[in-house]
Formats: sequence, C-alpha cells, structure tokens
Amino acid sequence: MDTSDSENVLRRRVLTAAALAPVLAGAGTAAARGGRPAVQDGAGATRRLRPVTTTAEDWHGVARAMGRTGIMAGAEYQLGFLRDDLRVTSRGVSVHPALAVGSHVSFVRYDDGSTLLMGDLAIAESELQHVIGSLHAKGLQQTAIHKHLLAHSPEVWWVHVHGHRHDAKALAGALRSALDRTATPARARPVERVKGLDTKRIAAVLGVKGFDDEGVHKCLFFRRETVTMGCLEMPPGLGAMSAFLFQPLGGGRAAVNGDFAMTADEVQHVLAALHRGGVSIIELHNHGLDDEPRLFFVHFWAVGDAVQIARTLRRAVDATDVAPFEPVHPAGSR
Repeated sequence: MDTSDSENVLRRRVLTAAALAPVLAGAGTAAARGGRPAVQDGAGATRRLRPVTTTAEDWHGVARAMGRTGIMAGAEYQLGFLRDDLRVTSRGVSVHPALAVGSHVSFVRYDDGSTLLMGDLAIAESELQHVIGSLHAKGLQQTAIHKHLLAHSPEVWWVHVHGHRHDAKALAGALRSALDRTATPARARPVERVKGLDTKRIAAVLGVKGFDDEGVHKCLFFRRETVTMGCLEMPPGLGAMSAFLFQPLGGGRAAVNGDFAMTADEVQHVLAALHRGGVSIIELHNHGLDDEPRLFFVHFWAVGDAVQIARTLRRAVDATDVAPFEPVHPAGSR
C-alpha cells in the first residue's frame, strides 16, 4: 500500500469516530486469570484504563506499518480501506463500496501507554480462511465473523478484529499482514458528492444531521452509556454506534444499509419496528466478547423512498438509548 495519497483525499476517505459503516466493534484482549483481559505483550492491567489524547504525529509508526496515513477523530486514529476491487450486487442493486464493502480500523492510546486496535475487515469469501489464519498467527482476536448483506455476489464476509498491546507498530504490522492476504486496494477513491437525496428531510425525520462521504450519505447515533471492554473504557461511539448509510438510486430512492447498537431489552422493539416498516433484517449478533453493557447489533437492508425508510429507522431509533452523533469535521467536508 503506497503512502502517496494526499491528506485531503484521506480526510474524505476515512470515517470519523464511528462512521466506519459498518460500526467498529470488538472485545476482549488476551485472557488473564479469571477471564480478565491482559495486554498481549505481558503487561497486564489491574484497573480500568482510559483513553488519552494523541495527535497524528504520535501514530507515524502505525502509518508506516500500515502503508497509509490515517486521521484523528477524537481519541481515535482511523484508517479505512474500501473494497472497490469487488463489484458487489445485492438484490439487483450494485452496491457502492462505501455503502457496505469497506474495512475500517481505529487505534486508541491508553493511560498506561498501551494501544487498542479495533475494527472490521471486508473479506471476499475466497480470502476468508487465509485472513483468519494470518490473524491467529499474529495474535489478533476475531470477535465476530458474519455478513452485512443479504444474498449478494461475490460473497463477502466481515471479520471484527481486536488487539491490545504496548507495541502499536506491532499491532499495525499484524493487521497489515492480514490485509496483505486480500486484494484490498492501496489507492484512495476520488471524493464523490451525494446527489438525488433530500438529505434535509432525512435529517428532519431522523433528528440527526448526516453527512456525505465517498458517495453515500451517513447518519450516526452513539450509545449514551460509557462502554467498557474488559479493562478498557471506550471513547464515545467506538464499538457502540448505530449507523445508517444511504446510497442514492435516483428519484429520491435509496439503498439503505447499516446497523443498530442495542442492549438486550431493546432488541425486540427494534426488530419489530424494522419489520413493520418493511426493512429487511439481515443478522442479529454481538460484535464483541466482553463489552459492558452487553451490546447486540442488527444489520438491515432496505430499498425504496429514502425519506420513508428514514421514518421506519426513526421509530426503531426511538426504542434505543442513543444520541445524535454529528462530527465537527465530517468526512467529505475538507
């Protein structure tokens, strides 16, 4: 992967905090006695660790190991890789890579000097076992393996990954080894503006100001709770985001993909609201292993009038304890 991509393009390429659609989630580090997590290079934590502020300069080693520069979004250093090498279709829709076929990862520094890696990787089925083998060999955990789309071709799987060590460059190198087992492009896509959607009405219905990124329109909500994974306190939204992505199809219609982050008592209310509104439910599952509160995610798919779909999503949103997430510098704004 080359390092020649301009900062401008990359700022548009990489999602802010949890705009990584699908949502970044993972859990657990190498297990210590009693099921408590430990830093994988042997420096175990016995207290809750909190994220600290960093700058892009603090992540130069990670950028070199990954072969690409990321951006800062709050406490996270983010990188994204769209699978525009894959021409994916689902139910007759040509799926834009930014709608559902991308890999996204975040690095977070903690107050003991350790680093968390979390993210999910979009992997072609022919690549899946090679990637899993590489992750195991390099000591990165897989916290979920599933699909984000209904019947689609070619087959794509999503692998959620998690690592926690003191050596951030080693984490990045381990992830790079897995990505190198795929045909994930090194290049960044040209910036695309969304056309053909009434984004103001969508915002009014959902109650959140969305933003354009890579040719799709994104609307985000974050869980109000402080989420922990083992000893690690998550930055707001990381691993706990509901994300809705609209790909314009013309005439106010859209293909809409994304997921809801829910606690157990919210799950049935969300599923019922989606089903009543004609939104297809893809999968219900966890993205993590030891998150607290325990979170469940439902991935969904809908094609039709974008505002009408937004009304259904709003009824489901109202069944969850979330708040609108409106990034100060949304991707595509610079």
